[in-house]
Amino acid sequence: MGAQHYGADSENGDRIDDPSEDALFMMISDLNDSDNTFVVVQPDEDDPVWFASVAVLDEGGFEIVRRDTVRNEHEVTTATSINDIARDLTIWLAARDFPRRPTKQGSDF
Repeated sequence: MGAQHYGADSENGDRIDDPSEDALFMMISDLNDSDNTFVVVQPDEDDPVWFASVAVLDEGGFEIVRRDTVRNEHEVTTATSINDIARDLTIWLAARDFPRRPTKQGSDF
């Protein structure tokens, strides 16, 4: 069974469907500067409207890219704390739109 909302794929072929903060932490911790230099998180669809990526920088640390064409967001940052990156990505991912996610209904009260 595929991901319900999105998947995280690393350069070395590892994949986690709907990764938790801990799973993102582990995937980012496994990155290196030779054969596993990035992780991409995006919805499982043919033409995804958003993605996030984490890539190893030559000078140390990581480059984080967050792109959402629906919300006209494009942010590129750098960080060294894997814990902070995983937490921030989890929060950002929770705010994304998913095709199969029920929409929030407002109250008439």
